[in-house]
Amino acid sequence: MHIRDGDGADDAVLNLTPMIDVVFLLLIFFMVATTFLDPEKEIEVDLPRAESGAASEEELDELVINVTSDGRILLGAEEVDDGDLRAALRTAASRDPATAVTIRGDRAARHEAIVGVMDACGSAGLFNLSVGTREEG
Repeated sequence: MHIRDGDGADDAVLNLTPMIDVVFLLLIFFMVATTFLDPEKEIEVDLPRAESGAASEEELDELVINVTSDGRILLGAEEVDDGDLRAALRTAASRDPATAVTIRGDRAARHEAIVGVMDACGSAGLFNLSVGTREEG
């Protein structure tokens, strides 16, 4: 039987290196997981304000169409012309006719450009449309 002599030389040592490694890995995981880029929100579109309405609470598979102040149309973050927009909308409608479409029109955009986008959605068979605005406050 081994009897300690009391000098403390054989005391257990807690190695913190594996715990620190795990904490750093978790930190990196959460940093990467929470910084997804939302390209359509990076586009400079000055949305009008609205007093009524509520932010969407559920994440749906939706199309976001931006209309800039100079009339350019962007599907997501990619600029498209009228023909490409209609083709993309027809493709989305063939996959799911209930696909949500959010039209984010700059407050200085011509009404004609926004109505053109709405017309393209309707002719493609997409009727779940919403208009992007900023919350008042």
